[in-house]
Amino acid sequence: MDHHQSFQTIFVSIIILILSSNNIVIKAQLSPTFYDTTCPNALATIRTSIRTAVSRQRRMAALLIRLHFHDCFVQGCDASILLSDPATTERTAQSNTGVGGYEVIDAAKSAVENICPGIVSCADILTVAARDASVAVGGPSWSVSLGRRDSPAANRRLADTDLPTADQDLPSLIRDFDAKGLNERDMVALSGSHTIGQSRCVAFRARIYSNGSDIDANFANTRRRNCPENRGDGNGNLAPLDLVTPNSFDNNYFRNLVQRRGLLQSDQVLFSGGSSDSIVLEYTNNPARFASDFAAAMVKMSEIEPLTGANGSIRTTCSVAN
Repeated sequence: MDHHQSFQTIFVSIIILILSSNNIVIKAQLSPTFYDTTCPNALATIRTSIRTAVSRQRRMAALLIRLHFHDCFVQGCDASILLSDPATTERTAQSNTGVGGYEVIDAAKSAVENICPGIVSCADILTVAARDASVAVGGPSWSVSLGRRDSPAANRRLADTDLPTADQDLPSLIRDFDAKGLNERDMVALSGSHTIGQSRCVAFRARIYSNGSDIDANFANTRRRNCPENRGDGNGNLAPLDLVTPNSFDNNYFRNLVQRRGLLQSDQVLFSGGSSDSIVLEYTNNPARFASDFAAAMVKMSEIEPLTGANGSIRTTCSVAN
C-alpha cells in the first residue's frame, strides 16, 4: 500500500466514524426517559386522556392508531397531520378521508400544557396516544422513546403520494412500506391494527361487488346490505374491518383473511398466494407472536425521520404552527 492509498483509507475510516457518531447522537435524542425531569407526569396525563376518550367511544382506539400511522408516513413522525391551515393541511388529502381523533390529541395536549407548558411535543403525544389506545382495547404495550419535535408545516402533496390506499396490490404495498424502512413482516403486523375500527363503503365497494374468487360470497352479500353498488350512495356508511370482534385487539383479522373475508382489497392481498401468506398463517396460529411483532413494528414506525434537537418546535396548540 503506497502513502496515497494509506491516506485514503484513513480518510474514509474517519468519515465513516463521523457518520456513525452522528447516527448515535440522533438515536440518543429519542429516549423513554426524555421527560422524566422536565415533565414527570406527562405520560400519566396522556394515558388518562386516552382512556377517557376510548371509554366514551371504543372506535377511538383505532382512529388514534391510524392517525399516528398517517402522520409518520408523511414527512416522518412530526405531527404535521395535526396542522389545520387550509392552504397546506394534510387532513383533506384523499388518503386521509375518514381519519379522526384530532380532538382527542388536542385534549391530551391541553391537559399536558396545564402541568408543563411548552415542554411536550404534539408528535410525542400522538406517539404515546397510539400505544395507550392499543392497551385500552386489550392490545400490547411497548416502551415509547420520546424527544420528537413538531414540524412547522404540513405537506398535502406527500399525503396524496406516500400513504397506502385501500386498493393496492401486494408488491406496491411492500414497496411503500420499504420506502419508510419497514419490511414485509412490519407491514403485515401493522395491517393487523385493522383488528379494530371501521372502514367506509367507498373504500370497499369495488371489492364486495367484484364477484372475485378472493372474497367469500356470504361475506360479500352481508357487506352489500349497507353499501349500495351505485357510486355516491352510502359512501360514508361504515362496516367493521373485523366482523367478529371489531372492538377488541386480537388476531381475528388474520383469521378473516384466511377465510377470504378481508374487508379491503389491501387487506386480502396479504393472503392471496403471495409472499406474505406465511406471516398471516403464523399470526393466525400464534396471537402472542402477532402482538409482539405489532409492538415492535409500532416502535419502528414511530421512529421514522423524527425532528429532534434544534429542529422543529414544541407547538402550544397542535393544530396551529408556532
